[in-house]
Amino acid sequence: MNYKFVFDTNALISAALLRKSINAKALDHALDIGRIVISEHALLEFAEVIFRKKFDKYFLNDEERHEAIDRLEINALVFSPKITINACRDPKDNKFLELAVTAEASCIVSGDQDLLILHPFDKIPIVSAADFLKIF
Repeated sequence: MNYKFVFDTNALISAALLRKSINAKALDHALDIGRIVISEHALLEFAEVIFRKKFDKYFLNDEERHEAIDRLEINALVFSPKITINACRDPKDNKFLELAVTAEASCIVSGDQDLLILHPFDKIPIVSAADFLKIF
């Protein structure tokens, strides 16, 4: 099976910050059984968020942050969605729906209620990291 998974920014940040978290386990498992898909916009958002001051306590230095970004860039397939979807209560989350539909993703992993409430979207499951580990 050629699995492709979308992880929203919060799930990716959690995985990078807390290597023993459920999100980290889900991301590692996704990489074991398939591919992560990301858009350039989502990758830029991840890179911006991971450098926020509030996360300083989780990283010894900026090199660790760059390693998290590099890991994502190396292991993800980058897609450029050419569609516009306006289905999410939080308009900033529509990019994950657009990505999932464009990439024909197997699943979206998120802890965000604005996305989870849409499960399934266009036949694409939207699940928490814990549920992802149960399903896949």
